[in-house]
Amino acid sequence: CCPRRSRPWLASASSLCRREATTASPSQPAAGGAAWSWGYGACGRLGHGDEQSQLLPKKIEALAGQRVVAIAAGASYSLALTADAVFAWGQGGCGCLGHGEDLSNQLLPKKVEALAGQRVVAVSA
Repeated sequence: CCPRRSRPWLASASSLCRREATTASPSQPAAGGAAWSWGYGACGRLGHGDEQSQLLPKKIEALAGQRVVAIAAGASYSLALTADAVFAWGQGGCGCLGHGEDLSNQLLPKKVEALAGQRVVAVSA
């Protein structure tokens, strides 16, 4: 798990954790900006509202209506950057999601309120 932090922080663009979940957005976000995920689903890391693994890519319905411009998959959590917000989901036990003192697992993408009003240009997990 990542170091215990209850607030977002600037981190390097690389991660030493093994990736067990895969998340992707289209190469042309303007064409819809949908996000898809597949792989191991424990802790809600895929963002589908459950902990089921997905053998095939599945659209993350909780981000419907959001124009996803970037996405990152960590070892047990994922991040999405939309046109105006950052969303995080998956294992929250180490503060990796940036939801403050709420360290619970998030089965669906949840807006990172601590970054509201900030200009975010990239996410990394």
